[in-house]
Amino acid sequence: MNRNPLADLAGLGDYLREQRESNRLSLRQLSELVGVSNPYLSQIERGLKRPSAEILQQLAKGLQVSAESLYVRAGILEDRPARDTEVVDVRAAIAADPDLTQRQRDALVDVYESFVGAAKPARTKRTTPRTTITKE
Repeated sequence: MNRNPLADLAGLGDYLREQRESNRLSLRQLSELVGVSNPYLSQIERGLKRPSAEILQQLAKGLQVSAESLYVRAGILEDRPARDTEVVDVRAAIAADPDLTQRQRDALVDVYESFVGAAKPARTKRTTPRTTITKE
């Protein structure tokens, strides 16, 4: 796949500007938020400078967008089409994550199952009684 690096930079700059404006941030506010100079950020938005992956990650956090999407727009990563055949076992991924406590795993599985409507595994009885509030 032949990509035009200048088009990548211009497209990235346009996208960053759109995201900054949609977040109602001035160039100066975003530069302070992500820790880069105002002139440097301006050059990135105008497609004159190629930011490093670290700067893109800071921008992604500041703009609340995916760092991966910025990497693709900057030409650092290739855009991969979604694979319809790939199935992720969410419950297994949650269970395998060593950074989560058991309580966090249970909470994530509960939230996931509430969204997908999966049958919940049998749970132990509640120890606190439920109360019902009625309008009078």
